[in-house]
Amino acid sequence: MTRTRIERVRAAVGIASLALQQIEDDLSADDVDQEELAAILRELIEDTDPPGGFMAALAQMLTVAARRAEQVEPDRDGDASCPLYEAAALITDNAGQRLIWAARALHPQGDS
Repeated sequence: MTRTRIERVRAAVGIASLALQQIEDDLSADDVDQEELAAILRELIEDTDPPGGFMAALAQMLTVAARRAEQVEPDRDGDASCPLYEAAALITDNAGQRLIWAARALHPQGDS
């Protein structure tokens, strides 16, 4: 049986949600100190796999969605694509930068 695109996306989102829950559980452990917390935050933003880290991969996915929305949205007026582009920019420019600042505040010598 061939799975539909929505079923594949739903399954992938479920896997991502489980992975994020694992990270949340690790973050809430009583023995996480400031150095380890900084290291965990860096894992979300550093050049790992995929290149650019998790936050960059999420922003890229939203950018791809925005490009597709430009092609299919009614009247091509940007009502769908503009918010998607803005969400990608907010992740990259705001959320990503704030993770970097927080990691540096917790453990500045960990900067490369």
